[in-house]
Amino acid sequence: MASLDNALQELRGERSGTQLRLEKLNQVISAIESLNGTRTIERAGRPKRIISAASRRKMALAQKARWAKVKGQGQSPSVATKTSPALAKRKISAAGRKRIAAAQKARWAKLRAQQKKAA
Repeated sequence: MASLDNALQELRGERSGTQLRLEKLNQVISAIESLNGTRTIERAGRPKRIISAASRRKMALAQKARWAKVKGQGQSPSVATKTSPALAKRKISAAGRKRIAAAQKARWAKLRAQQKKAA
């Protein structure tokens, strides 16, 4: 009878330990979801908000205007006149691309060497 009592006591201890671990896991999951900005439990009942393409474009133009104002440029060119040509995109030179590629290859080689050394 004593052995059954001991076994029962051990099982109850394991159950309480498992419950504590589950609570901690739930807390960690909630913390990560709050950082990610997605709450699956709370958003499950809400319908998805639908915004028309025209409204999205207006919102984008308004946000660009706000950022232009913050940066001290007044209004961005796309907002000021919709017919004005867009600013030329910056291009990287062939030498710059080669430098970037060489640096990336060196980083990967270093990572592979560390992994090989660890194994």
